[in-house]
Amino acid sequence: MTPPPLEWLARIVAAERRIRPHLEETALEPSPSLSRATGAEVLLKLENTQPTGSFKVRGALSKLLSMTEAERSRGVVTASTGNHGAAVAFGLSRLGARGTIFVPHGADTTKVEKIRQHGGTVEFHGDDSVETERHARAFAAERGEVYVSAYNDRDIVAGQGTIGAEVARQVTSVDIVIASVGGGGLIGGIASYFAVVEPTARIWGASPENSAVMMESVKRGAVIDMASLPTLSDGTAGGVELDALTFPLCRDFVHEYDTVTEQEIARAMRLVLESHGVVIEGAAGVAVAMLIKRREQCRGKRVVIVVCGGNVRTEVLRQILADR
Repeated sequence: MTPPPLEWLARIVAAERRIRPHLEETALEPSPSLSRATGAEVLLKLENTQPTGSFKVRGALSKLLSMTEAERSRGVVTASTGNHGAAVAFGLSRLGARGTIFVPHGADTTKVEKIRQHGGTVEFHGDDSVETERHARAFAAERGEVYVSAYNDRDIVAGQGTIGAEVARQVTSVDIVIASVGGGGLIGGIASYFAVVEPTARIWGASPENSAVMMESVKRGAVIDMASLPTLSDGTAGGVELDALTFPLCRDFVHEYDTVTEQEIARAMRLVLESHGVVIEGAAGVAVAMLIKRREQCRGKRVVIVVCGGNVRTEVLRQILADR
């Protein structure tokens, strides 16, 4: 059973205490260009400035620091499309532990290289994130090592929820928070925090049309198995585990969902680069694209966009800039 909001709040507060010696707050930066384009007061929560270039480092550190030294010394295993793997590798290196990160074939090479840069051992398996997760879990069980989920773990979700705690400190009130949705750890953590601390804030979840498993699951009332097509938002792509604890968080505390096309994602990435000089990855572009798509609803509101990461291949970025 998923804990109620007050228990999630306590978990997020505890997670923030754990990670704070290792991570600084990220900036909440006004976006004049997006504000002009939408008529809203738009603020960007710049998680792309984290040491690994993604918000995922919050959850990974929260989880690793909640484990005993004996548990970490047995070895850590995880599965990732890239950002979570780099975050776990970063955390392990800080704590002097070791780990194996499984990634699907075709994973973003920039993200895979980040894992290696932070000392992680990379293994490839499967073509979909759910398939990779199953294999990684079995690998960990066979060797008596600890499996760390990218999203289906309370300490991971609480770590991601620390974004909500920071936003609440950085600005007096928020009308709308928009974040991308994959397995639901990011938006689930943020939404559970705001459900208690600022329940009037509306939480919007954004997904690419090509991979919107959590959104469709919420619509149908249960986690479903559905195919995903290739997307610029590789960080949110793939399936959701049937027992995902993030599902009830996304069902109960996220107020609205929408999808965006690949063209809309690319335009959003290009706009942020040209107006802010900031490179964002596809998953972050999804959130910006939803803002632009829903601009009439955002007019006159204070809107926080979670820029969840900035890890993108150079060739992908070149293509986005070329395709106007």
